[in-house]
Amino acid sequence: MVIDKRELKELFQEIPLLNSLPGHSVQVAGIKIDSRNVKPGDLYLAIKGTRVDGHEYIPDAISRGASALVGSDPARDYPIPYLQAGDTREVLAQLAAAWFGFPARQLAVIGVTGTDGKTTTVNLIHHILLAAGLNAGLISTVNAVIGDQVLDTGFHVTTPEAMDVQCYLAEMVKAGITHVVLEATSHGLAQKRVEACEFDIGVVTNITHEHFDYHGDYQGYLEAKAELFRLVGNSTAKSVPVNKVAVLNADDLSYPALKDIIAQQGLDAFEYGMKDGVDFKAENIQNKIDGINFDLTTTDTRIPIKTALLGEYNVSNCLAAVGACSAGLGLSWESIQQGISDLPGIPGRMERIDRGQDYLVLVDFAHTPNALKVALSAAKELSDGRVIAVFGSAGLRDKEKRRLMAEVSAEMADLTVLTAEDPRTESLDGILAEMAQGVLDKGGVEGEDFWRVPDRGGAIKFALDLAQSGDVVMVCGKGHEKSMCFGETEYPWDDRTAVLSALGSVLGTPGPEMLTLPTSK
Repeated sequence: MVIDKRELKELFQEIPLLNSLPGHSVQVAGIKIDSRNVKPGDLYLAIKGTRVDGHEYIPDAISRGASALVGSDPARDYPIPYLQAGDTREVLAQLAAAWFGFPARQLAVIGVTGTDGKTTTVNLIHHILLAAGLNAGLISTVNAVIGDQVLDTGFHVTTPEAMDVQCYLAEMVKAGITHVVLEATSHGLAQKRVEACEFDIGVVTNITHEHFDYHGDYQGYLEAKAELFRLVGNSTAKSVPVNKVAVLNADDLSYPALKDIIAQQGLDAFEYGMKDGVDFKAENIQNKIDGINFDLTTTDTRIPIKTALLGEYNVSNCLAAVGACSAGLGLSWESIQQGISDLPGIPGRMERIDRGQDYLVLVDFAHTPNALKVALSAAKELSDGRVIAVFGSAGLRDKEKRRLMAEVSAEMADLTVLTAEDPRTESLDGILAEMAQGVLDKGGVEGEDFWRVPDRGGAIKFALDLAQSGDVVMVCGKGHEKSMCFGETEYPWDDRTAVLSALGSVLGTPGPEMLTLPTSK
């Protein structure tokens, strides 16, 4: 979306500052947070990150023709206006919304956060909205869907930056969309990327062990997720019919703390789960090779639900979507049934790869201890034989989960193959050694029930060579992602392509060429 210049005072009309706006007119051609991208007339925001302080690059931004500056440090004697703000990330989100005309104020906005299941729940809600005949859009860590247009949102996935989010929302308004469902990661919430999204409905899937390297501990992680409900509580009134509600997983560890936080925001809370007393409950769950059937029950309703999604944990994701669409939007049970049934599956989420082999191969994004646990639990239900798990753990990320994930696999899988998953600048051998120790601590025997195969393509091929009739091979950790990071370089990678290539080799049938990585021989 191309936008003409904006007047500085117009952009800051709703943003409090620690000093005054200039008395004269300043035209802004664009908003940038990287000084290298500044062009004449741009407003440059100096943001303090974990490794880089944007204030150090103010001279570079000025030399490139910036028209004004925003930072959190006290003003200096700069030749162009400098606006001091308390939180430049929050200002960035608000500026992005102002730049695009505050698009979220014209939309009913549903936010979904949690450790696992966010993307699936976002897609379930989107399909229910479409089944109800609503003009609906979607912004997830995988893609943005605007009418018939599907846009990738990046290689390695988190909530897009504020300017991108607001641009997507503006495009949706332009396309006549009235409802949008947005996936909000903990990083996206903590870094204020979704600050100006005017959420009406907040949904939590679960909050388990993840990103402690960034948030410090579980409490810090939970508080980052809970920011979604502050945003719901503070959002503007909408012309689109929508109820301000919070939708919580009553089966999850986060439930008591989140319920207290939501009460402080004055929001109505609706619970879902498997226990009695919740607003939306699942009963009579049947987990089959072609999907799941269950009964959705409320205080006065019992409705049969069928989904093509695999794994009993996806029942919770379905219930989360039901809560948002029923309590928040008042959609009909027919629309809810139809929308859940219409979703064929999510790329890289329990995705079946079938080339006629007599065992089941599934590619899943599971990259946390809890996600791996529920994925392997689902695999055990679908298996007539053994469960073979292939996974790794990322470098420069939460190190504790390496051992935890390995322990989960040692307890739940029959065979475990440890391999690469974005080692980045860490030693891959070192990461695998930490994971191997987790299996050893649970009684695993290397070379008998677990192996280290550093090359991911080789590990997948190794697992398929082990597979026998009735087994389930679970390839976890990358899912839909299309690259893998070694050092500081992203190499093209897709687990689904790798599985197809390995199956072709094992079965002696045509298949794509195996992608190569630095570990490939």
